[in-house]
Amino acid sequence: MNQERWQRITGVPLMIAAVVFLVAYAWEVIGNLSGTAAAAAELVITATWAAFVLDYAVNLLLAPRRWVWFRGHIFDLLVVVLPLLRPLRLLRLVTLLSVLQRTAGAAFRERVVMYVIGASALLVFVASLAVLDAERSAQGASITTFWDALWWAFVSITTVGYGDFAPVTAMGRLIAGGLMLGGVALLGVVTATLASWIVEQVAKQEEDARVATRGEIRALSRQIEQLQATLDSKAP
Repeated sequence: MNQERWQRITGVPLMIAAVVFLVAYAWEVIGNLSGTAAAAAELVITATWAAFVLDYAVNLLLAPRRWVWFRGHIFDLLVVVLPLLRPLRLLRLVTLLSVLQRTAGAAFRERVVMYVIGASALLVFVASLAVLDAERSAQGASITTFWDALWWAFVSITTVGYGDFAPVTAMGRLIAGGLMLGGVALLGVVTATLASWIVEQVAKQEEDARVATRGEIRALSRQIEQLQATLDSKAP
């Protein structure tokens, strides 16, 4: 089996595993589980993590040039090493929403927009869960409910930062730093996409103007030719 075939076979199962992981993790954190329920959630989380470890190992083994593949897939390694990043695999789903009948440029922009929307929503949700998990039991914590965590994540990713909620633990602050960096990166993607659209619209208008100008020049040339023909016919 080659690497391409393996990726085709495991694409959908891995996305399902990401959904299962996200549900189990959200259930564990929001429900503040203990006892048997907490053990069941941890078992599901561990099983999905093992699936991604297996996928990474097989991909590395099947890669024609393993070192090159390794250097080009650091994010995949982080997905394995940092369990909270596993749900980001769900962003593969947004490629299904692209419209095939559009031009290449427009289709690319649609994928980017869908990626940004999906990444933003997922990042806010996962960061909310992570910071609540890290902060809830800390002394002096202000983020003690999921809704507090969700509001904090939203104002943080938009770089507003009202300051009404702030993490007090080292892990919470690490999550906050990653969330803010992610927000800035996503804002950069939106800005670049908007700039690309504006440039294309300006170029299209300029091309339309050039086409209209060429048409006017041709029409003027025909009028001159007709006038010249009329003058020649009346000449003695």
